[in-house]
Amino acid sequence: MTALPAFPIDHILLRNDDSADALHLRGRSFTYKELNSYVSIMAYLLRAQGCAVGDRVASWAGKGLLSVLMPLAAARAGLIHVPINPQLKGAQAVYILKDSGARVCVANKARLDALGGDKPEDCALMDEAEVVAALDAVTDFLPPSPANTDLDALAALLYTSGSTGRPKGVMLSHANLSLGAVSVAQYLKMDASDRTLAVLPLSFDYGQNQLLSTWFAGGSVVPLDYLTPRDVVKACAKYQITTLAGVPPLWVQLAELDWPVEAISSMRRLTNSGGALTEPLVRRLRALFPQADLYPMYGLTEAFRSTYLPPELVDSHPTSMGRAIPFAEILVVGPDGAECAPDELGELVHCGPLVAKGYWQDSERTAERFKPAPDHSEMGGTAVWSGDTVRRDADGLLYFEGRDDAMIKVSGNRISPTEIEEAALASGGVAEAMAIGQKNDRTGAEIWLLLRAVRDATRDSAAVQAYFKANVPSFMHPAHIVWLDSFPKNPNGKIDRAALVDAIERGELTP
Repeated sequence: MTALPAFPIDHILLRNDDSADALHLRGRSFTYKELNSYVSIMAYLLRAQGCAVGDRVASWAGKGLLSVLMPLAAARAGLIHVPINPQLKGAQAVYILKDSGARVCVANKARLDALGGDKPEDCALMDEAEVVAALDAVTDFLPPSPANTDLDALAALLYTSGSTGRPKGVMLSHANLSLGAVSVAQYLKMDASDRTLAVLPLSFDYGQNQLLSTWFAGGSVVPLDYLTPRDVVKACAKYQITTLAGVPPLWVQLAELDWPVEAISSMRRLTNSGGALTEPLVRRLRALFPQADLYPMYGLTEAFRSTYLPPELVDSHPTSMGRAIPFAEILVVGPDGAECAPDELGELVHCGPLVAKGYWQDSERTAERFKPAPDHSEMGGTAVWSGDTVRRDADGLLYFEGRDDAMIKVSGNRISPTEIEEAALASGGVAEAMAIGQKNDRTGAEIWLLLRAVRDATRDSAAVQAYFKANVPSFMHPAHIVWLDSFPKNPNGKIDRAALVDAIERGELTP
């Protein structure tokens, strides 16, 4: 068996070329050599706080030098990085600090103050501005970790958004992170001339990989905290971006804008994860960026990334999740544990070395999701049983049908919310859609369809209902249609389904 190309994650910046830019941040450029030196200095500063190998260190910051360096600096110091999404509130950050047992939290003064008196007593607080200022003043540093570093050692705890229940800390090893970088750079065909606009949160596995895959390929990253989607368009033009990653709600907003030629001309690839692209949105993106490759992808934090659709198949299979990424084995498994036949619905099971190490200090929830691979798996070992319902067609392409906990059962019919949402979008005049099942004593459940209209379009519920009547079975027709000005988003930029369910059940949303 060929050895896997995993490596200690802090080695990703080890390049001797002092002329190649690795980072463009707030008007300043950093070469690979400079950035690697800063990683070593920050690692020294963390260890100087009294941290021992294996301790957790947290960062709670927007996109800046701190959030860019910390994933690698913590690893270089033998520590475990705990990034906290900057959109979280003080109480949520306190929970993560306590749950992870973080010994250090680095944040700006306002965020440190927001922790209040409830912060863990044994967690040292470091001011972000002081740490960044010290980077140019400190002469001591830690060298890169030796080549024989245990690649199964933990490098990061990535906490899920916590839209339902308490957030879970997903344990990621050096091998998980470095193989993820190699895999993505490989199938996206990235090289040293690429420039990535990093708009996604760096506390999000998809967001963090924007850095790691670009650096593995030798390219440069432009982190951006944007206020409006137009800021993204302007940055693409200013920095001649070649790679742009997003989640569906962001793509919907970007697709509604007028893009100048200078923001499009350099674009080589668009990537999507965090939810499926609809066919109308795929068509719009292909029309806006005809020269760019579009990569629909599927992933889950517990296994980083699972599938991608090759760009040459996007026009003919616009709603497919594609096939397994490098280093992943993806199975569609039925209730009996056997591999499903083509077009038979089953659970997506991810096997292979990208599978995380479980949930931090939570053996019960780990056992629910991380279980032995099915007997017919070629890679074997521990697998992630996703809870997502998918099907594989005769050509081997996968299609997302919905999450088991989101499926709607009406009069004995098991319905994927995705099917309903796609029908609503196809009806015309609808920009975003979310289908939610609510208990109904007569039919088991009834469908609530939440919609946002296309810009300047009329909110026409009758037209939507007429489209459903003409095109989909009656058991899939919405019982209620509610129009929203905007959809709530969770900290990772995805539509917050749980918040919408709560709003319906509290009577805050009415037809």
